Amino acid sequence: MAQPAAAGANRRLAPLPALVFSSRWLQLPLYLGLIVAQGVYVVLFVKELTHLIDGAFALNEQQVMLIVLALIDVVMISNLLVMVIVGGYETFVSRMGLQGHPDQPEWLSHVNASVLKVKLAMAIIGISSIHLLKTFIEAGQLGYPLCGTVEAGVRCSMYTAEGVKWQVIIHGLFILSAIGIAYTDKVMAGTAMTKAPAH
Repeated sequence: MAQPAAAGANRRLAPLPALVFSSRWLQLPLYLGLIVAQGVYVVLFVKELTHLIDGAFALNEQQVMLIVLALIDVVMISNLLVMVIVGGYETFVSRMGLQGHPDQPEWLSHVNASVLKVKLAMAIIGISSIHLLKTFIEAGQLGYPLCGTVEAGVRCSMYTAEGVKWQVIIHGLFILSAIGIAYTDKVMAGTAMTKAPAH
């Protein structure tokens, strides 16, 4: 029973199919670059954490909350990077042989392009939610001049009412996109299950 599988594994591809199939390794530098970006986010996290610790007795509650949200934002983006690096490599480049490994992520055991799309969409919504929450915390400053257009020490706002409105609209579009992706995958999965008995 195992002989046909072994024969298929050892079968050599023709030159052109082999070249096309090998082109997937061109993505390897991209994933290595994302690993470097992950390291940059670690440095950013340490900087924000140091800022929080140094100002523990001087910062007010709102400032602490904004720094904590910034830390959560960095962690969520880092999680997104891990999903893209590990899931993308496993799906599009080469298997990593993690089956049975004690540290294998739970989601990696059933990852495919469709699952990866949905998880990435949900991660993007989470990151957008953090940014929107940070905006709402500072919404009390709306109406003041924009920071950078006034002298230091003058009360100012980081956002405009128009900017907040567009953040909410874009966040809503992220949610609608994620719902659309999930629904499309559900329909495709249902169609595949319907056709399966015919084979």
